[in-house]
Amino acid sequence: MRSPTIKRIDRGALSRKISQDYLARKVDIIPFWQRFIPLQWELWPSEARLLLALMIFWSVSGLFILGSASWWVASKEMGDGAYFIKRQMIWLLTSWGFAWLTISISLRKWLKMSKSCLLICLLLVGATLVFGSNINGSSRWLIIGSITIQPSELVKPFLILQAANLFGQWERLNNGKKFLELSLFGTLILLILKQPNLSTAALIGILIWMMALSAGVSLKNLFSAAFLGISIGTFSIATNQYQLLRVTSFLNPWDDPQGNGYQLIQSLLAIGSGGLFGEGYGLSTQKLLYLPFLNTDFVFAVFAEEFGFAGSFMLIMFFILIAFLGLRISLRSRNNYSKLIAIGCSTMLIGQSIFHLAVTSGSMPTTGLPLPFISYGGNSLLSSFIIGSLLVRCSLESTGFIGGIKVQKKLN
Repeated sequence: MRSPTIKRIDRGALSRKISQDYLARKVDIIPFWQRFIPLQWELWPSEARLLLALMIFWSVSGLFILGSASWWVASKEMGDGAYFIKRQMIWLLTSWGFAWLTISISLRKWLKMSKSCLLICLLLVGATLVFGSNINGSSRWLIIGSITIQPSELVKPFLILQAANLFGQWERLNNGKKFLELSLFGTLILLILKQPNLSTAALIGILIWMMALSAGVSLKNLFSAAFLGISIGTFSIATNQYQLLRVTSFLNPWDDPQGNGYQLIQSLLAIGSGGLFGEGYGLSTQKLLYLPFLNTDFVFAVFAEEFGFAGSFMLIMFFILIAFLGLRISLRSRNNYSKLIAIGCSTMLIGQSIFHLAVTSGSMPTTGLPLPFISYGGNSLLSSFIIGSLLVRCSLESTGFIGGIKVQKKLN
């Protein structure tokens, strides 16, 4: 007996029809605020809702943590204890505007714009070597009027998008195209190393490597790239005196407690003073002009002193939850591009957070990486919001109601 013929269903068309029918029924009762989001709230996946809520919690909590860490220094140096908080709130409102814009634009359009935006950021990174403002021995900032731009932070979301553009169609590209695109990434890393900014260069290298691994690039090529990256990093450390001093001081900071090891020692004292439950919010003593860069590169040390092991453990669990959501969004994505974008965004946010915690706890050499959504700095905050919003957009497009990326034959 012949089995009945099963009609193949176009899931994308069915999803769009369901969405249109839903909107037709609900158009008269849709709340006003929902008309400004790309997909009605009832249709948002649980991962997207939770991720958006966590981003709000992360950024608002970051204001309180930053306020505690910076109040004393701001009072002494700026004459206004709320100086850093006020400026961070302005950047926070601006970042939320960019977050809304990011969520509203389809991934297909973002992928088309990614290479042009990456090239612009690449030129800005190069410009820091010529026109950049030298702060603490590094030329990472461009000052345009009253605005300070850090291109190495702003380039991160576009790097993720362009890497997804490349590795999403890796098998269909010829070797010349692959070499050209990888050379673009390599040039960016070398320019950032020249600033010098070893930590950001290493983070970008790890990001590209993880996305390549997720895309199925051969292990031979991956190991070769890893060896090349380690060699370049070693050469940079050997030829830059301040990087070499940071590595040696990391191995034993007590050899020079008043010099190169001072910052790490003060950070370890802050973390150790926190004990099990911490000194209490606002009661850190290391922030009283003992710990340098406490509102940027070492903000976690102040957090650990005030909230102790319990608070630090909860923060790590929070990062694990973000990573878990990123993995679920990647697995539920409907094409390779979305999967790789989700992996890249998760790697960048969690990888940078881990680097920051490792530095402040003495697990890796002292570097200048901010803690996403918490450390003071508008460029870092804006970049983190765009990356988090791209992850939300990946989740929204996984429903099939909006977006949709056609398989590309070549890079745009």
